[in-house]
Amino acid sequence: MTDRLGVLKTYKLFIGGKFPRTESGRTLAVNDGAGRAVAHVCRASRKDLRESVEAARSAFAGWSGATAYNRGQVIYRIAEMLEGRRDEFVQLLGAVPDPAIEPGVEVARGIDRLVAFAGWADKHAQVLGCNNPVSGPYYNFTSPEPTGVVVVIASDDAPLLSLVSLLAPPLCAGNAIIALGAESNMPVAAVLGEICATSDVPGGVVNILTGSREELIPHIASHREIDAIHGAGLTPVQQAALRTGVSENLKRVHLREISGAGWLDDGTCESPWWIEPFVEMKTIWHPSGA
Repeated sequence: MTDRLGVLKTYKLFIGGKFPRTESGRTLAVNDGAGRAVAHVCRASRKDLRESVEAARSAFAGWSGATAYNRGQVIYRIAEMLEGRRDEFVQLLGAVPDPAIEPGVEVARGIDRLVAFAGWADKHAQVLGCNNPVSGPYYNFTSPEPTGVVVVIASDDAPLLSLVSLLAPPLCAGNAIIALGAESNMPVAAVLGEICATSDVPGGVVNILTGSREELIPHIASHREIDAIHGAGLTPVQQAALRTGVSENLKRVHLREISGAGWLDDGTCESPWWIEPFVEMKTIWHPSGA
């Protein structure tokens, strides 16, 4: 008798609430510690990026127009679903262990971080906005509004925790997200897409790509329908590519200098000031009648 041959899973992209294969037909092998292929992930192309931008732009109005309470409930649901698949994520992270963070700890803190920003969804406006003292018979208010489409680039350190830490702040403010998973462990991002699909996240609000940073970063930087970038762990060459590309369209680029166990710092990573780069401030003048 011969051993039964298993069919390796191919993790798909997550675009517009669906799971398409990359239009280019390319995949990347996922190897275990012994170097054996255990799965494949789709290698996203420039066209896949464009389609995810279209999906995010279409979903932005509905997501930004939802109540802050509703957005918080959806993000909390993502945390609940992540809790339900905790063992799967521990196994995925254990296949390529991070020396600074134990897999079980990373998953637990990822859940907590989502819960934290679910809470900020209906509170960040009070912290970032204000009632301005002005001279004259007016009320003057400044309130934050979401920027638009934000690309998240996860760090190879803590591939799950960095991804949710970078994704949750702009998401809770009402932005639509395109996330590029960490190259060190791409199935983590792909499975997070499966969680979003079953977590009441409207189609297109969160889109997840897997593939090569080197290939996609220049296109991310130059795409005029992307409003901001939130990333970590980029090499100097990748950072230079971003700066060169955004110089023509002036999108916001916010890169975090965090690595390893630094992602466990709740005081830093759960701050409402991680939301601030991804909102626009609107000031309203209203006669006071006095």
